[in-house]
Amino acid sequence: MNIGIVGCGNISGIYFKNLTEIFQNVTIYACADLDEEKVKKAAEEWKVPHIMTLEEMLSCDEIELILNLTTPQGHYPINKKCLEAGKHVYVEKPLALTYEQGKELVELAQSKNLYIGCAPDTFMGAGIQTARKLIEDGFIGTPVAASAFMMLHGHEHWHPDPEFYYLEGGGPLFDMGPYYLTALVNLLGPATDVCAMAKKSFSTRTITSQPKYGKVIPVETETHIAGLIQFETGAVATLVTSFDVWKHSMPCIEIYGTLGSIKVPDPNTFGGSVMLSTKEDKEFREIPYISGYNENSRGMGVSNMIAAIESKAPCGASGKQGLHVLEMMEGMLKSGREQKWVSLESSTTPCYQPDREAPKGVLTV
Repeated sequence: MNIGIVGCGNISGIYFKNLTEIFQNVTIYACADLDEEKVKKAAEEWKVPHIMTLEEMLSCDEIELILNLTTPQGHYPINKKCLEAGKHVYVEKPLALTYEQGKELVELAQSKNLYIGCAPDTFMGAGIQTARKLIEDGFIGTPVAASAFMMLHGHEHWHPDPEFYYLEGGGPLFDMGPYYLTALVNLLGPATDVCAMAKKSFSTRTITSQPKYGKVIPVETETHIAGLIQFETGAVATLVTSFDVWKHSMPCIEIYGTLGSIKVPDPNTFGGSVMLSTKEDKEFREIPYISGYNENSRGMGVSNMIAAIESKAPCGASGKQGLHVLEMMEGMLKSGREQKWVSLESSTTPCYQPDREAPKGVLTV
């Protein structure tokens, strides 16, 4: 399928690489960016035949799907334009800046019989799929709780254009939270309620990366959020996301069940060690992968969505899943600001089922 890529910034490189070298059902027909130098460089490096504006892509009959890699503030308006023009769209996370915007996009796609997909697709990788298979096969019994921590000290020390990370739609929850929440939803199912406490620890940040070294930028969103999630199954998860922490020793994700526990690898990656401990063996031991894609395989969600379009099947990184994650994040910020529990309206059904083997080296339950 011919696609157009809008946004040739920092994250685009791995998409260009994988969609030209790994996933064979994708052809990058055109690319676009407001920065003329960036789009020319991308087109030359990845041998993209056409440089277009977004408007030109939308009127191009050769392009069936738009991959939206713009900053979060551009997600909703560009997604909407794509759908209104009759194009399928796959967008980097988050789906939109607000739940109402995201809901409008999902309903618009449905009304026009189009697909909308949303990153992350890391949950499709070998790490989280192996952890999911362990849970499905009963190795830890019934999941009762989980913990997840994403804590660092912001992106202004390495990212060339970090300002958007501190605007509404940024912050640690909207930036990195989708990886953790998408993983938790795929491991534990949809959520019903959330609550959180949230704070903005610094009113400004100073960029120490190039080319904007020394520039002071305002902080407009919360940068430390401690949340709780209630899942439909009854499991309860703790999620902490922060741009205010220099160092920590907390786990990425752990799932706790009635018969054991699983250490889940970093959900911002496709691989990583999957560790299992049961009430019989007590100690954690590493479990071999039960599926492929343990390297950086961003673009997998796009390829999977194209396959779903062609077979008229549900896609894994669906807009419905992205919407549920978006509502969870918005709900946590609302809870922190208003100091109350927030019940969720949306739900989702994780549907990605790759060809998977039974975990090797693990006793059958």
